[in-house]
Amino acid sequence: PPNRHEGIFHSRVAVSLRLHHLLTSASVPSPRRVALRVSPEAERWLRAGHPWVYDQAIRRKSHEGAAGDLAVVFDQRNRFLAIGLYDPGSPIRLRVLQHRTPAPITVAWFEARFLAALKLRAGLEAQTTAFRLVHGENDGLPGLVIDRYESTLVMKLYTAAWLPWLGAVTTAVASAFPAKRLVLRLSRAMAPAARRIGLSDGLLLWGPQLEKPIIFQEHGLRFEVDPIRGQKTGFFLDQRDTRAALGALCEDRSVLDMFAYTGGFSVHAAGGGATEVTSVDVSRSVLEAAARNMALNRRHPAVKRVTHHCLVGDAFTVLGNYRHEQRKFEVVILDPPSFAGSNAQVAPALASYRRLTQLGIGLLRSGGVLAQSSCSSHVTAEDFFNTVGKAAYDSGWQLRGLQRLGHPVDHPIAFPEGAYLKTLIAKVYRPGTPRRAAAVAAAPS
Repeated sequence: PPNRHEGIFHSRVAVSLRLHHLLTSASVPSPRRVALRVSPEAERWLRAGHPWVYDQAIRRKSHEGAAGDLAVVFDQRNRFLAIGLYDPGSPIRLRVLQHRTPAPITVAWFEARFLAALKLRAGLEAQTTAFRLVHGENDGLPGLVIDRYESTLVMKLYTAAWLPWLGAVTTAVASAFPAKRLVLRLSRAMAPAARRIGLSDGLLLWGPQLEKPIIFQEHGLRFEVDPIRGQKTGFFLDQRDTRAALGALCEDRSVLDMFAYTGGFSVHAAGGGATEVTSVDVSRSVLEAAARNMALNRRHPAVKRVTHHCLVGDAFTVLGNYRHEQRKFEVVILDPPSFAGSNAQVAPALASYRRLTQLGIGLLRSGGVLAQSSCSSHVTAEDFFNTVGKAAYDSGWQLRGLQRLGHPVDHPIAFPEGAYLKTLIAKVYRPGTPRRAAAVAAAPS
């Protein structure tokens, strides 16, 4: 009926106008302020600079706030402890912006945070044209990540609490990080709230449309990235240092890259002089991108000589099949997705890491290199390294540690849960080599 179509039209216009207002307004919103009292333990964590307050830690509140309201935490003596963004739809009820000293949350406040983050990344342009500008909680902006790929910025939001602040944030971004375009990425949990105001994952907030993938450089190698549809913001920038370290160990070696994604490790292995690289992932589309990334670098003398294979398949199944076929490699790379999304999943995650180690190490020739990573924040570095070392030892193998790697400079760590990434690169020796009591002797690099 005509009145129904009329209603749809006016609804779309209203959404468009609200979105335009959000992105063109440099002013901050005028949310209600929520006063909070928290448990003594939460007070101690806030004094130590922790960026989160969980729902169960809240003892009293002045009223129920909306997503994006500013919540102020007072201690037992009515003194200011922190101010941050309130999110009633998340177990993390408060994401702290300012600790201990009150401050107005304005465009200038955001710009100062952005410029401080940029200062920490000084000199990265010599290594790469893609890096993380803002690392969420660890740069004092919980639930907000900004990555740069050449002249494109990709901003990912992990809480609906940021939505009312988009105008202020994008204004500060434009000032602190001049760029050609800004792309918005949204976590799955906050997508419904974003859709209500006309926002969608992969939305171009400003700048010309992307008509083809962006090509960026890392350590002299070239990679394509799709910031609109790729995982996270399009590329796993946090493994940059590990890719460089591992590439230097691949000369004249055959390499197996499990969980290859778009070939970051594969291309670095080829650039390091590998004779043969096999990239394995469960997704055909990302392996097609891995093949294109290898092709992008065929002018590189070492990459020109490498033989590159791509195999679509489940990692555990492929490793088991290779073991049955008695396939051997000289470098095995195991960089899986997170196995533990909560503390309850730590034990199964450690079991999966153990199984990966046993399968991967069985494909190596003596003197070969095992590189294994964990990006599970709930799994500690100590538990991860001990699990890998014990799995190798119990299988009758010895690891001689070369390096333990963690976060690059653009992924700083500001609180315990912020330390999620850990990688072991070790040489593997056959049974019969004298065993040491400690299977892994690597010292932190």
